[in-house]
Amino acid sequence: MILDLHTHSTLSDDSRASVEQYIKWITVLRRKGYNIDGFVLTEHRQFNFDIDYTEISKNNNVTILKGAELDTNSGHFLVYGITKKIAKHIKFNDVNMNANQLIDLCLNNGAIAIPAHPGRFGIGFTEYVNEDNFKSINIVEHLNGSYRPGEQDRTEKLISDKGYLGIGGSDAHMVSAIGTCLTKFDDVINTEEELVQALIRKKFKPIKLEDTK
Repeated sequence: MILDLHTHSTLSDDSRASVEQYIKWITVLRRKGYNIDGFVLTEHRQFNFDIDYTEISKNNNVTILKGAELDTNSGHFLVYGITKKIAKHIKFNDVNMNANQLIDLCLNNGAIAIPAHPGRFGIGFTEYVNEDNFKSINIVEHLNGSYRPGEQDRTEKLISDKGYLGIGGSDAHMVSAIGTCLTKFDDVINTEEELVQALIRKKFKPIKLEDTK
């Protein structure tokens, strides 16, 4: 199963793309021979339990799941598997939340926190990780569709040095960006819980759109 694990809709303050527009673009890509099963909405600093994409997902044969991109004192993290229990312990609008506390909260409650765009200058995980910290991290975002020159190289070095596994996500904020980077799973994934379990099982790899044909 092939999913874009990092996307933003108009619910994020810096995105211009709606969920409906993303679906239409995926339909266009499929007609061109590309294989994309769905995407995860990782809105900035929020998680809305009242929004349900089940019907639109089913009607368009596009898997739509939800996560969040959260700001921490050690860069941005993609969080999957957020439940109401977990949400009670997260101040979503805190742009300096403690990364280690977030990681532990997720690990202890069936969720997972993964460093987003770790090679990004200034706010990437590479700025914060060393030999003695973040020992529970074993996955980072390897391919990111919004990387600037040099940032992919920094990510490659981090992964090589640390032996991390990697996921892929477009980091789409505009319609045509969705699917540029993706994650290919061995498992079929229909829920956020299944996504977390697939990540824990480590049966996945990051790919680019052109690799899906």
